[in-house]
Amino acid sequence: MARYTDSVCRQCRREGLKLFLKGERCYTDKCAIERRNYPPGEHGQGRHKFSEYALQLREKQKVKRMYGILEGQFRRYFDMAARSRGVTGEVLLQFLERRLDNMVYRMGFATSRAEARQMVRHGHISVNGRKVNIPSALLKVGDVVSVREKSRKITRIQEALAQAEHRGAPDWLEVQVEAFSARVKMLPQREELTMPINEQLIVELYSK
Repeated sequence: MARYTDSVCRQCRREGLKLFLKGERCYTDKCAIERRNYPPGEHGQGRHKFSEYALQLREKQKVKRMYGILEGQFRRYFDMAARSRGVTGEVLLQFLERRLDNMVYRMGFATSRAEARQMVRHGHISVNGRKVNIPSALLKVGDVVSVREKSRKITRIQEALAQAEHRGAPDWLEVQVEAFSARVKMLPQREELTMPINEQLIVELYSK
């Protein structure tokens, strides 16, 4: 399976904002955006004038990198959102938020989505009491996600939960830290997703 193997900090610099791909490092002065807030490459510090298409493309790339998925899967989510009821862009973001790896990150069991994806693949996570090792599994309201009993002493998970106490959990999740579990109370509404995303640009790009 194809995957990105270069420095993920280059992705943040390319998009010009923190995508929080490196966990706790993103909250320190070691963050690449803090040190070199310009695109990577020989012409990174030059002046750039973006066309309408370029702005739409950059927005799509930003969201893909934020959630750590590739083009084919991202396009499938868009097609699903276009066939669903509601505003296409908002439904697209809901599909991305409903991914199991994203939920594990949101619940505080991992410090980044990449770390959450690895946890799921390695069998550390269960949904409604059953082990699930598919990061792209879509959760629904009422699902309970928990760290499996044998995995609860893993240092990285305990450190992630400690950091999450300061970061806080979204209102659509009910987290029980002592039980290493969380329940999906509701699907997130657009106003609750505070990331700097203009989903309408993505809709316009794919609608051409």
